[in-house]
Amino acid sequence: MVKTAGWAVIRDKSLAKEYDAAHMLSPMPLAISVGAGSNPIPWTMPAVENINGQAITLAVKHKDKRDPKMWKGFKFAVPFDYSLHNYLLRYYLAEHGIDPDTDVQIRSVPPPEMVANLRAGNIDGFLAPDPVNQRAVYDGVGFIHVLTKDIWEGHPCCAFAASKEFVTTMPNTYKALLRAVISATATASNPANRKQIAEAIAPANYLNQPVTVVEQVLTGTYADGLGGIQKVPGRIGFEPFPWESFAVWILTQMKRWGQIKGDIDYQKIAKEVFLATDAAALMKEVGLPVPTSTTKKFSVMKKEFDPAKPEEYLNSFKIRKVSA
Repeated sequence: MVKTAGWAVIRDKSLAKEYDAAHMLSPMPLAISVGAGSNPIPWTMPAVENINGQAITLAVKHKDKRDPKMWKGFKFAVPFDYSLHNYLLRYYLAEHGIDPDTDVQIRSVPPPEMVANLRAGNIDGFLAPDPVNQRAVYDGVGFIHVLTKDIWEGHPCCAFAASKEFVTTMPNTYKALLRAVISATATASNPANRKQIAEAIAPANYLNQPVTVVEQVLTGTYADGLGGIQKVPGRIGFEPFPWESFAVWILTQMKRWGQIKGDIDYQKIAKEVFLATDAAALMKEVGLPVPTSTTKKFSVMKKEFDPAKPEEYLNSFKIRKVSA
């Protein structure tokens, strides 16, 4: 196992076949498979590692600018172009009438560097994975504007990804890895284990964060940077099932922002990349409830998404890069 600095490096090493499997952001295996930003190589996503667990954090100086319409000219950071963070930030801005490509600047910044950039005034805010948001609060440089679970309850975040070649040529090793990931999500899904997990993953060789920062995220009892203490047990969750409808939604947003062009077979790509059947078999083994379907409807900012009608959904957005 190799620790790697930055999502672009993980993608490049995966494309170069240096990695057979990797911890990725959930849109990355889709982007790699369809050739968005790189040559297409079939990759898969057999398990979601966590759901929710992100937030929009703003610099303390913007405490009086809670209305996104006041954010024109802001500079934001996201971890990677092909990330739920990028798509959720763009979605949130667009729903408030802000064009993410012309009214603000969005740049890719590795999460460990985000708080320092916020402190230095290089950025006005970020949509980041936790515990980065909580660290900004802990350091007194930012406040949590909104949790992404309030934008899309139950959205995927990080994921276990593997090349199609690895899945098919080394099935036993692949299954053992996937079983370990799903077993870990089963342990983490129990709130009783969260404090112990925080202690285990806070040290320098993992998250390199104060234990209290990680604990606030995992338990959902946290300081919001505005003087309040919030109690949101579902701030982060652990449900490994890779819903194919998640993949379809991600693909609509890739197309919306011009990352992929032309006609795409949403359902086919979703099925080939998000390996719901493999996850279901191993979830059963570790005693997790298994969904009876591989797709479901859900809402993003109170707007329902029907995975059977992706183009209709895409065409309903006024602010976007693609033409109808």
